[in-house]
Amino acid sequence: MELDPDLYTVAWIAPLEIEARAALHMLDNRHMGQFPWSYGYDYLFHAGDINGHNVILATLPSGQVYGTSSAAALASQIKTFFPNIRFGLLVGVAAGLPNFSQTPYRDIRLGDVLVGLPDGESAGLIAYDLGKETKDGFQPLRCGHMLATTESIVRAAIGNIKLESPNDIDICLPFYDTIKHKEHANGTFIDPGQDRDKLYEVDEYGIENLVNRERRPDSRRARVWYGSIGSGEKLIKNPQKRNELRDRYNVIGLEMEAAGTMNHIPVGVIRGVCDYGDDHKSKEWQPYAAAMAAAYAKAVLYQIYPKSMPTQPLSIYINIRQTNMIFISGSDESACRSSIRDGRDIYDQCQ
Repeated sequence: MELDPDLYTVAWIAPLEIEARAALHMLDNRHMGQFPWSYGYDYLFHAGDINGHNVILATLPSGQVYGTSSAAALASQIKTFFPNIRFGLLVGVAAGLPNFSQTPYRDIRLGDVLVGLPDGESAGLIAYDLGKETKDGFQPLRCGHMLATTESIVRAAIGNIKLESPNDIDICLPFYDTIKHKEHANGTFIDPGQDRDKLYEVDEYGIENLVNRERRPDSRRARVWYGSIGSGEKLIKNPQKRNELRDRYNVIGLEMEAAGTMNHIPVGVIRGVCDYGDDHKSKEWQPYAAAMAAAYAKAVLYQIYPKSMPTQPLSIYINIRQTNMIFISGSDESACRSSIRDGRDIYDQCQ
């Protein structure tokens, strides 16, 4: 069955496979079928709906190197292929940057959710490696800041959730609970456990020390952190470089796609913490972190109630043609028909 790109208004970008798997589980309904492909397009997309929003899910092809350049190419084709996209969400995993030298200290932990929002004079997204080399060293463009171009409605939805802080995580936990036992290639999306969350700080001599942190109560297992997120082309696995970026730009996390995406689609950046940007990085925490980020993203869409628009309840797909009839395709294509008056008003007769 052919899907119509014109009917989709939200882009959910999940660059990694595990991020895309978590996103697929968050769809209220998955739209079965394919978008028409033509030469020059390098990506295939999944489709579904969440809270009445028709959503396309975009991910990088298997084997493609991820980073700001790859994300920019993907976002550019999304913008071209889906003309009615109103906003996007960039959802996945990132390195979290705890900071115990500031007051109050920032005790970010694995599995926490990072949300890109302006913080004081800081932008919501900082492209820390875009700039120029001079005789005085590297100078980031705009002092490392990118304009916070996330759509106002997305910032408003995030603001609604943030008002519930410190209980804001409770809004998305029910969504996480629906997928935590779902299977992927290497297991499930379940929490690996606080006992496996190890943070190492590095001193001025480069010596690592394990940080002793009190266990969180199970009722407050995860937190949401709001602030600036650093975006760059390189994967950071160096604790000294991590701390340098954290202290220079006051960022709460580091990721590799947002800076490339922002120039094409005004995305809200939502990331689950899967590592601390050091050489202890592993993939163990990626599924849980991806699921937590996806749950928050779904909570954002549930804050935005769409104006009446075609949706696909029970995975029924409405295929609007330039005629005076529309045919509703689903498990039973002969189940119902509707007429269009003046090419605008749809009267749904489906039982």
